[in-house]
Amino acid sequence: MHATSLIVGSHFIASTGVKEVANWITVLDEFFHDVPIVQFLHHWENVVFSLTAAFFLITVSFLATRKTSLIPGPLQNAVELAVESLDQLVAGILGPKGRAHTPFIGTLFLFIIIQNYMGIIPGLKAPTSNLNTTIALATCVFFYVQAIGMKENGLIGYVDHLMGSPRDLVGWIMVPLFLPLHVMEEFIRPLSLAFRLFGNILGEDALMGAMVVLGIFTLSFLHSPIGLPLQFPFMLLSLLLGTIQALVFTLLSTIYISLAMPHEEHGL
Repeated sequence: MHATSLIVGSHFIASTGVKEVANWITVLDEFFHDVPIVQFLHHWENVVFSLTAAFFLITVSFLATRKTSLIPGPLQNAVELAVESLDQLVAGILGPKGRAHTPFIGTLFLFIIIQNYMGIIPGLKAPTSNLNTTIALATCVFFYVQAIGMKENGLIGYVDHLMGSPRDLVGWIMVPLFLPLHVMEEFIRPLSLAFRLFGNILGEDALMGAMVVLGIFTLSFLHSPIGLPLQFPFMLLSLLLGTIQALVFTLLSTIYISLAMPHEEHGL
């Protein structure tokens, strides 16, 4: 029973050497590893939980907007408050015309924060604790920023920006230096977003996993199937840190969008 508790309490991530709190897929894989559907779920574990977060957001959005009224109910009121807050955040950085980017930035924030919170719920997992997930999110930001840069500046203006906007002889001489540096910068920005989010969320999950194991070992002399809930204070801390990490990812993405726009068209 004690060994089973340790299996359920945490599982080992071979790729990173980190223990995380087990979720329902890893528990199934431990006991039914040879079942094809379980192998499939375990292989695509992070995708499954990412889709779970997406399905949750879609469901909430559908229920909140299905029957809108002048006197909103609790769900509609909460969704309207979230949308209004995100819209004000975007407008504060990009200016009034930047509100066109609120759907993308707002969806990005909500999707990340829901995934971060999933690591706190027993039986679930935060997909953002996996580098593949955060790189996928950062890739979306990368292509969105490049598309906005080309749309707002035109192809010539976009290339001019990458070259450092040379306007004199010295500027043109520096193009061979500025162009590769700016191109590298465009790739490094989303990579920094991905690694920052991944590292912080994985660290939180690893800490909770360690506390779960420690809690089980604390009562091991009683042969108890459960342990002390030592992870509970860290779960509360993860609520705060998960929000901060989602906000940091979103704010930096918004700033990257502002840098890709013509300076005279946003509120910087």
